[in-house]
Amino acid sequence: MIPDAVYWQQLPQNRSEPRLTAAAVRREVNAHRDSARAAFLQRFFRTGPGEYGEGDRLLGLTVPQQRVIAKAFRELPLPEAAKLLESEFHEHRLVALLILVDQYKRAAAAGRGELRRFYLAHLEGVNNWDLVDTSAAALADPARFAELAVSPNVWHRRIAIVGTFSELRAGRVAGTFRIAEMLLDDRHDLIHKATGWLLREAGKICEPELLDFLRRHYGRVPRTALRYAIERLDAGTRKAWLRGPQPETLRE
Repeated sequence: MIPDAVYWQQLPQNRSEPRLTAAAVRREVNAHRDSARAAFLQRFFRTGPGEYGEGDRLLGLTVPQQRVIAKAFRELPLPEAAKLLESEFHEHRLVALLILVDQYKRAAAAGRGELRRFYLAHLEGVNNWDLVDTSAAALADPARFAELAVSPNVWHRRIAIVGTFSELRAGRVAGTFRIAEMLLDDRHDLIHKATGWLLREAGKICEPELLDFLRRHYGRVPRTALRYAIERLDAGTRKAWLRGPQPETLRE
């Protein structure tokens, strides 16, 4: 396997517009496929029959490798990114999302709106937890979170809660608590984990609001979500929350 730094040096630095194609990205990705790692990743991303990633196919690249490729193709036009998001291979889709996130960070307001509309129109390709977690905070539109939170598609629901990270970065916690409340009765473990994770992050900004949320909804908070949400509290307080069912006795 070529080290990332060497690989980057080997990529063309002065690319003409025809170089920026989905086909060129696929060639770069496919050149670094690793069958042994791919076999491991097929299990890691639960791609077997009946599992949440059923049917996905992995080529076996590392995330750092994919970031290097995404950087090399950072100006990829949206129609070409759309082709990658339609690929059966996980890494093609992840590279496309890394490119889109990079473009969003560098775009002016109008360009960011276009990227968010593009993302919403291509959610079918955002279909595993790492793809969601890589892209949702930058590309998901907060105006659509409530709609996504009630979708029958588990990835749409995860986008809704992970997307609120963008608001947390600005110091706003209300959106996270609103979407988390909508997802408390969700039956999917991946939603429990994401909800607990974002509640924990909201608690970093305002712990009293997190504790108030947990008190008010204690009977509905899935155990996994609760464990994630209280990770940063002191050991004694965590034990008290896990004992339940009288959260009103816990510290303010």
